[in-house]
Amino acid sequence: MPRLIAWFATNHIAANLLLILIVLAGLSAVLTMPQKSFPDIDVPIISVSIPYLGAAPEEVEQGVCIRVEEELDGVEGVKEIRSVANESLCSVTVELFEDADESRALDDVKNRIDALDTLPEETEQPIINLATSIRPVIDLAITGPDDERTLKVLGQRVRDEIAALPGITQVSLVNTRPYEISIEVSESDLQRFGLTFSQVAEAVRARAIDLPGGAIKTEDGEILLRTKGQVYWGEEYERLVLLSRPDGSLVYLSDVARVVDGFEDTDQSLRFDGQPAAIVRVSRIGSEDILAITGAVMAYLDTSARALPEGVKLTVWNDNSRLLEDRLATLLDSARQGFLMVLLLLALFLRPVLAFWVSVGVPVAFMGALYLTNYVGLSIDGISLFGFILVLGIMVDDAIVVGESVHSRQREGGTPLVGSIEGTQRITIPVIFGVLTTICTFLPMLQGVGSSGQIGAVIATVVICCLIFSLIESQLILPAHLGNKQTKTARSEVYLLLVPLMVILLLQFSWSTSSFVGLAIALMTVVYALDRLGLTDVPAKRLIAAQSRFSARVEALIDGPFRRIVQRATQARYTTLAMAFAFFLSGVAVFGSGRLPFSFFPPLAADQVIAQLTMPLGTSSEITEQAVRHLERTGEAIRDELNEQYEVAPPVTHILASVGGSQGGGLGPPGSGGGNASGGHMGEVTLQLTPSQSRTIGTKEVAALWRERSGSIAGAVELKFNSSLFSVGNAIDIQLAGNDVDELREVATGLRAELARYPGVIDITDSFRSGKQELKLKMTPEGEALGLSLGALAQQVRQAFYGEEAQRIQRGRDDVRVMVRYTEAERESLASLDDMRVRTSEGSEVPFRTVANASLGQGYSSIKRADRKRVVNVTADVDRTQITADEVVGDLSRSYFPVIRAEHPQVSLSLEGEQRQSGEYLISLVFPFLIALFAIYALLAIPLRSYVKPFIIMSVIPFAFIGAIWGHQIMKLAGLVSGLAMMSILGMIAAAGVVVNSSLILVYAINQRRDAGSTMAGAVVDAATSRCRPIVLTSMTTFVGLMPLMFNTSVQAQFLVPMAVSLSFGVLFATVITLLVVPSIYLFFEDLSALRDRLAGDRREASIQNAM
Repeated sequence: MPRLIAWFATNHIAANLLLILIVLAGLSAVLTMPQKSFPDIDVPIISVSIPYLGAAPEEVEQGVCIRVEEELDGVEGVKEIRSVANESLCSVTVELFEDADESRALDDVKNRIDALDTLPEETEQPIINLATSIRPVIDLAITGPDDERTLKVLGQRVRDEIAALPGITQVSLVNTRPYEISIEVSESDLQRFGLTFSQVAEAVRARAIDLPGGAIKTEDGEILLRTKGQVYWGEEYERLVLLSRPDGSLVYLSDVARVVDGFEDTDQSLRFDGQPAAIVRVSRIGSEDILAITGAVMAYLDTSARALPEGVKLTVWNDNSRLLEDRLATLLDSARQGFLMVLLLLALFLRPVLAFWVSVGVPVAFMGALYLTNYVGLSIDGISLFGFILVLGIMVDDAIVVGESVHSRQREGGTPLVGSIEGTQRITIPVIFGVLTTICTFLPMLQGVGSSGQIGAVIATVVICCLIFSLIESQLILPAHLGNKQTKTARSEVYLLLVPLMVILLLQFSWSTSSFVGLAIALMTVVYALDRLGLTDVPAKRLIAAQSRFSARVEALIDGPFRRIVQRATQARYTTLAMAFAFFLSGVAVFGSGRLPFSFFPPLAADQVIAQLTMPLGTSSEITEQAVRHLERTGEAIRDELNEQYEVAPPVTHILASVGGSQGGGLGPPGSGGGNASGGHMGEVTLQLTPSQSRTIGTKEVAALWRERSGSIAGAVELKFNSSLFSVGNAIDIQLAGNDVDELREVATGLRAELARYPGVIDITDSFRSGKQELKLKMTPEGEALGLSLGALAQQVRQAFYGEEAQRIQRGRDDVRVMVRYTEAERESLASLDDMRVRTSEGSEVPFRTVANASLGQGYSSIKRADRKRVVNVTADVDRTQITADEVVGDLSRSYFPVIRAEHPQVSLSLEGEQRQSGEYLISLVFPFLIALFAIYALLAIPLRSYVKPFIIMSVIPFAFIGAIWGHQIMKLAGLVSGLAMMSILGMIAAAGVVVNSSLILVYAINQRRDAGSTMAGAVVDAATSRCRPIVLTSMTTFVGLMPLMFNTSVQAQFLVPMAVSLSFGVLFATVITLLVVPSIYLFFEDLSALRDRLAGDRREASIQNAM
C-alpha cells in the first residue's frame, strides 16, 4: 500500500484520471437509476385464491381451506401457512423463510394444488401467485356522467389510452362492478313451460357457441370449417331459440326469461367530491421510474384528455410522485445544508486549500457509491438518500486524518510532495483499519429479516459503498492533490474554496437547470470583475489571516488547557473512570425509567385522513350508504370550515367516498378490522390534504376534529380514523389459536376488557365478526322417499338464488359471466323459497316445504386460520404519550396471559403485528452484531499486535450507546422525537463503528510514541494532544452533517430522524470519552500489567527465599 500511495502521488495525472473515471461512472448511474418514493420490499409470500362462489365461510373452510392446508403441509421453505375463509372465497397465504428458494417453492405449491382432486366441483380455477411489488403511482378520478355504464365505458377508454403510452405497463380500472348478463326466469315461467334451470342453461350453451369443425382437403386447397353462433350482448341472447313446440312454433329465450345485460350483483359505489366516479389507477412494477410515469400521465391530461365528451372531468387523485418529490427535496435540502456546514467547519479548522481537497472526497465518494448501488439494483429513494446523508460527515473522517497528517508532515520541512507521501503513509494503517471497522458495524444490517431488514440493508449498502470510495479517494487521490498544490496566494486559496460553496448555494436557491447556469454565469462575472478591479486581494488576505488566527488559538487551546485537563484526568485516572461509569449508569437509568418509549416505527402522519367503517356483516348497502354519507357530510363541513379558516393555503383538497370496501393505493395503512375486505357492510371516506409543509394544521388534528364531529355510527362494529403514512402492523396484536370458536370468542372478549383497563390503549377490537343470517337446509323423510338427494336439492336452490353459470364470454378486455337464475324480486324474498318447486329425478315438481326444512341461524363473517388452527386476533393501538405497546404487552405477559393459559389450556397465544416484526428483527441482528464485534476486535488486534489493546479501543462503544440515549432525551425535550424507535437501534450500531475509528487513531498514536522512547504518561498525554484536533473535527463533521436532518420537522424526514440522533449524539458523547477516558483506561491496563509483574516478582523472591 505505501508504494501504491507514492506512485499515485507522484503521478498526479493517474490520480486525476481515476477521479474522472469515478465521477463519470457515477453520472452514468444517475442517468439510469430509477426514482421511487420507497424501495421495493420483497415479501416472500405465495398467495393462493380459490373462488367457491355462493358458499358460506364455514363451507369454504371445510371444503377448500382445510384441504389446501393439508396438501401444502411439508412444502420446503415454508415458515407459516395462513388462510381466511370468506364468503365465496378461500385465501391461503404461504409465508416463506427469508433464505427459501421462492421459485422452487412456487412450483411445488402449484404442483400440489393442481394435483388436489378433492375440492368441490363448484370451485373455480385456483389463482397462485408469488407476491410482487406493484406500487400505485397516480390515480385519476373520472366524474361527469351519472350513469354507471357510461362511467365504466369512459373509464375503460381512459385506461386503454394511458396503457398505450410509452413506459406505462400497469393500468387498471378500480371500483367498478364487473359486467354480467343475467337470464332471469321466474318460478311461474319455469312451471308454465315445464323447464328447469339446467335445461335453460344447457339450451344457451348449445345455441350460443363457436366451434371449430376441422377442415376439408379439396384439390384446390384446404378449407377450414367453423360453427359460428356465439352471441355477446343481452339483446342477442333474447333472440336465442330455447325450444320448439310440436306444432313447429319456436319459444325464444325472451318468451321465458328477462335478459339483463348489466353488472354483477355486488354492493359497490364510489363518489368523488360528491359525484359518481370511477378510478383509473396507474401503477409501476420493478424498476419503472415513478416520475417518468407521472410525466406521461400528466402529458396525456394536457392533450388527449381534451377529446373526452363534454362534461367529463379527469382529476388527479393520490399522486404518489408528489410524495417522492417532497421527500427527495427534503432530503436533498438536508444533504446540501449538511455538506455546507461540513465545508465551513473544515475551512474554519484547516487551511482553505486543504479544506477544499478534503471536501472534494465527498462528491467523489458519492459518485462511486451511486455506481455501485445502481449495479446491485438499488434506486434513488428516500431510504437510499438517507444513507448518503448519514455517511456525509463520516466520509470526510479519513480524509481529515490524512490531510491533518500531511499538513503536519509538510510543516516539518521538505518538499510538499514528500510531505504528502510520508504524511499519508504515516497514518495509512489506522485509516484503513478504521474504515474496515466502521464497515463491520454496518454489515449486520444486511442480514436483518422482514421489511425492516430490507430497509436497513439499503442504508447499509449505501454507507458501505461510500466508505469504500472515500478510502480510495483519501489514499490514492488526495495525496496527489495535497502534494502538488498550485495555490500560492491567499486569493487563489479563497477562490478554490469558493467553488464548492457557490455550487451549494446555487443548488439551494436555483429553481431549474437554466436558472442554475444563469446564476453561475452571473456570479462568475461578478467575481471576475471584482478580481480585475483588484477588490478581492484584501478580503482574501483577511480571511486567510482570520483562519490562521483561529487555527493558532485552537492549537493554543489544545496545547494549553486541554493538555492540562488530560494530564489531570490521567493522573486521577480512577476518579475519571468512576465519573465515566457514573455517566454510563445515568444513561441506563434514563433508558430504564421509561422516559423514552420504544416503538418499532415512530407514528408518522400522512397527507390523508381515512375514515374506515365496518357495519355488521349482512347489513344492507343502503344502511351502509347512509352511514358513509354522514361521514361524507361531516368531512365536507370540515373542508369548508378549514378552507375558510386557512384561506391562503386551504388544507383539504378532495373527498372520496366508497361503499363496498377499501380503495387501496392510498398513503394510509389498510384497515385492521376482521371480516371481509369488501362487501356492502364496508365503507370508506378519505379526506385528501395538501402537503404537510404547505399547511399549518396537522393531519392528526384534522383526524381528531373529524372524529369529534362525526360522533358514533349507530350499529357500527368499527369506525377508525387513520392518518398514518404507513404501518408495519398493529401496535398490539395478540393472536389466539384453537379449535373451539366459542372458546376463542370468550377469551377474546376477556382480553379486550383487560386491554381497556390500560390508559392510552385505543381502538380495541378483534377479528371475530358475526356473519350473515343463514338458512340451513335439511331433507325431510318425504323428500328422501321421493328419491331426492340432498345434493340435488342444494344444486337446485343454488341455481335459483345464486344462479348457474351458463357461459363465460370474453367481451373486449372484460370477462363476462352469463348466469341463469330467479328474477331479482324473487331473490330478495324469503317467501320465494317456500314457493319454489323442486324437480325430482322422474320430472315431477313438488313444493319445497314438502321435501326440505329450513332452520334460521347465523354463521361467521370470515374464519381465519394459522398453522391448521382457527385464530382470532385481538388488536389495539396506543397513545404513546401515555403508554407504549411494550409496556402493555409486558404487563399482560406477567399478569393476564398465565391466567388464560391456566383456564383455557387448549388456547395458545402469540404476538403478531408490530410486536412480532420488532422481535424477529432484533433477534436477527443479535448474532450478526456479535460476529461484527469480534471482527472489529480482530481488525484492531492485527495492526496493534495485542490481545488487550483492542478492548481499550472498544471501551468507547457502550458510551456511544449512552450518548445516543441522552441524545434522544434531549431531542424529546425539544419536541423533535417521541422516543426510541427501530431506526434508533440501527443508529447506535452505526455509531459503534464510527467511534472505534477515533479511538484507534488515538491508541495507534500512543503506541508510536512509546516505540519512539517516550514515557508512558508522556506518550498518552502527547498522543491525546496531537490527535485532539482531527478527532474533534471528525466528530464535529459527523454531527453538523446530520444537524439539518435532525432538526427537520417535515413528515418525510421524521422516519429517519431517530437514526440520525443516535449516530450524531453517540459520536459526540463518545469523543469526550475517547480524549479523556480512553487514555485513563490505557494507563489503567498498564497499572494492571505493572501490578501483575510486581506480584510475579514478589512470588519469585518469596520462592527464592523459601529455597534458601
